[in-house]
Amino acid sequence: MAVGELADTIAGFALFADLTTPQRENVVDVFTEQWFADEEKVLRQGFSGSGLYIVIDGAAAIRIDGVDRATLRAGDYFGEISCLLGEAPTADIVAIGALRCLVLPSTQVESFLKASPNIMFRLLQGEARKVRTTTKWLS
Repeated sequence: MAVGELADTIAGFALFADLTTPQRENVVDVFTEQWFADEEKVLRQGFSGSGLYIVIDGAAAIRIDGVDRATLRAGDYFGEISCLLGEAPTADIVAIGALRCLVLPSTQVESFLKASPNIMFRLLQGEARKVRTTTKWLS
């Protein structure tokens, strides 16, 4: 997909809602595209080597100790907690059918977020929602 088309696609994602077209095009330039096959593990629970992943097409399961907890779809992202904390993922992320993502290596996440305060704020909002959801799961 061309940079302009991909920039238009991510315009509808909450994480990039505040960005101008040139800013979205920059995001597309900084991230790389990766494709995953059905049932392929994108991240592995307990293993290092992560990045920030944004689902462009397809779906993925969040699987903890073999139990599916949630489904990620276009516009959702994952891997950010491992990047921010420098820890191994606490879940497997497994492709459900063909999955296409934008990926930023963990070593680049901090500088990217510091240079992109609007994205950092949207990411923080997303983390707050995840904490709220997790709290509901546990109660």
